[in-house]
Amino acid sequence: MCTNLSPKMLTLTVALLALLCASASANAIQARSSSYSGEYGGGGGERFSHSGNQLDGPITAFRVRVSRYYIVGLQVRYGKVWSNYVGGSSGDLEEIFLHPGESVIQVSGKYKRYLRKLVFVTDKGRYLPFGKDTGTSFNAVPLHPNTVLRFISGRSGSVIDAIGLHWDVYPSTCSSC
Repeated sequence: MCTNLSPKMLTLTVALLALLCASASANAIQARSSSYSGEYGGGGGERFSHSGNQLDGPITAFRVRVSRYYIVGLQVRYGKVWSNYVGGSSGDLEEIFLHPGESVIQVSGKYKRYLRKLVFVTDKGRYLPFGKDTGTSFNAVPLHPNTVLRFISGRSGSVIDAIGLHWDVYPSTCSSC
C-alpha cells in the first residue's frame, strides 16, 4: 500500500525522526561515559555502595583508617557531605582533602583476603597513599577519556574486604562544593 504524504507532513516526519536520532545518540554517549573497575579484594563482609552520594557533588576528601596490615575503614566526602563510614574501628585515621576542582583519575593498591593499600592519583599529579605495600597489586583507571572517580562500592566488615571504583564525567555544576 502506498500513501502520499504532503510536503508539510513529510517535513514534520523528518524533523521527528531527526529529534529521535539525536536523543538516542545523546543517551548512547552518556551511557559510554561511565565505567567500573573492580571488585578488588576478598569475598567477605557486607556490600556497601556510595552511588547515591555522588549526587552531593564530586569527591573532595578521603578518611581512611589503617592498621598495621589492612585498610580498616573508609569514608569519602562528596561535595561538602561525608558518606557513611564503612569498616572497623581499629587503627589510625588519616584524612586528606582534594584541592578545589581536583579529581581522582587513577586508583591503585594491594590486597590479599582484605584490602591492604590504596593510592589515589589526581589530575593535579598528587599521589595520596594509604596502607601497607604487601599483597596482589591492582591498578584502576577509567575506560573513557575525561572521566574521573565518582563513587566507590565494595564489601566491609571489621576491615575493608574489597573495593569497586565507579568512573564518570565530572559533574558540570556543583553548588554545594
